[in-house]
Amino acid sequence: MEISSKAVKYGDNINTDLIIPGRYLILTDPQEMGRHAMEGLDPSFIQKSKNGVTMVVGHNFGSGSSREQAPIALKYSGVKCIIAKSFARIFYRNAINLGLPVLEVEDLWDKVDEGDLLNVNLDKGLITNSTKGFSVSAQPLPPFILEIIDKGGLLNKLREMLAKTL
Repeated sequence: MEISSKAVKYGDNINTDLIIPGRYLILTDPQEMGRHAMEGLDPSFIQKSKNGVTMVVGHNFGSGSSREQAPIALKYSGVKCIIAKSFARIFYRNAINLGLPVLEVEDLWDKVDEGDLLNVNLDKGLITNSTKGFSVSAQPLPPFILEIIDKGGLLNKLREMLAKTL
């Protein structure tokens, strides 16, 4: 599975309140949530993400409350993949359950500038910065997680499995 998009870059300790501010938690439409992604940190994010982006972020991304709306908002804003130095564990699992690819790479953040073209091979865990001409490796995602992502999330995967057994 390959993802190619421009990088947007943010730092450490970005919590779910910054990803989608609390005033938008009443929303139920994922598209509408996506229009407010990162509004608490960068009001220009929606313009940056409209053609699809890979987020490159620091340590502890998605900390704070365990709200599932945070990865939903990012997915529906145009985020194709998130590469972090580290993730809050609940955010990481919520992202996978929603079909949003997440990779941990300690040594990428300092080497990427916003706007760099990144090619991410999820099967191999290989991230190539085509703008600067280098690659770094991440732990590849296991096949069962790749299958969840490929199906668009855990619920879609489970629906498919149930349909095959009925």
